[in-house]
Amino acid sequence: MTATTFASTGADAFASSGASAATGASAATTTLPDPRFTAGRGYLAACTLGIPAAPTVAAVTRDLERWRDGRASAAEYTGLVERARGHAATLLGTSADRVALGSQVSVFTSLVAASAPADAEVLCVDGDFSSVVAPFLARGDLNVRHVPLAHLADEVRRSTWLVAFSLVQSATGEVADAASVVAAARTAGALTLVDTTQATGWLPTTDLGADLVVCHAYKWLSAPRGAAFMSVGERALDEITPLTAGWYSGDDPWASCYGPELHLSTGARRFDVSPAWHAWAGAEVALELAAGRDPAAVLAHDLALANAFRAQLGLEASDSAIVTWPDPDGDDLAALTAAGLVASGRAGRARVAFHVWNDGEDVELAASAVRSTRS
Repeated sequence: MTATTFASTGADAFASSGASAATGASAATTTLPDPRFTAGRGYLAACTLGIPAAPTVAAVTRDLERWRDGRASAAEYTGLVERARGHAATLLGTSADRVALGSQVSVFTSLVAASAPADAEVLCVDGDFSSVVAPFLARGDLNVRHVPLAHLADEVRRSTWLVAFSLVQSATGEVADAASVVAAARTAGALTLVDTTQATGWLPTTDLGADLVVCHAYKWLSAPRGAAFMSVGERALDEITPLTAGWYSGDDPWASCYGPELHLSTGARRFDVSPAWHAWAGAEVALELAAGRDPAAVLAHDLALANAFRAQLGLEASDSAIVTWPDPDGDDLAALTAAGLVASGRAGRARVAFHVWNDGEDVELAASAVRSTRS
């Protein structure tokens, strides 16, 4: 396989400076697979849980040491959180004032569900991830329709208030035709909510055109769990109620700490949830690393590996870095695990994912393990 390159930051420079990964660090050229992911061999589970790069580990370690020593600073946390917001904006192709920060996708989705008019129609994908569906079902007074992913654009109606879907399906790895869905929703006057948790990091997500884009960073972006973000369009900014408003939902959180007034930002940070600082200490660096990669190179790398694996198993080529196939008894997943590989199983299917730490040897190891169950 031909190696691709992208600009990156040296872990040693970050660890010694204690600053943002790009501050004071000379740019280096790194090939794919990225050697800063030291546990990458045989790890085929980015779709379940990403693994941290060395600079992310250094950032988290430094944060814990400073906290332990009584040197952690709220002002420092505020700075790194705002830098992370900027990196998230880059990954979603928007500006920082259009990005809200939180802890989970379901919290953001719940805000949208709470803002829906009674009896509103919400169109979802049959079998989509619960965080994109459950908040609407929990309302109890919404008309939630579930349709196959391939028919999603065709099923948008004039009565549809919102179309909510994952850009890449967790259970199957299928990639939605987001452009068609968003266009159909716009024609019908419906809002769109797209979850890119299984996409951002390997699939470019800078030009979706959706009203709301939600993403948790702990999978393909390799950040600690507890760091999520959402981009908010103009209409959504006006129509979604910030029911999680707190001290971090003002333009200046340090001026929003006390009532009786309601302090709401004019931008998307009105939807902020008070950040889990330790998670964001790692997320800031992880998001910067992801935002600094060449997205075309990552896409080509990940798809080349995934399709090479599909070819080994006699599966058709696809446009997804997630490979799934029927495994009702779990035999293939057990074989992958016995071979020392990390994979997953969902909805009666075995599931592997190929990302920036994998190479052709991972393809061969995985294919050999699966073939051993069929001999």
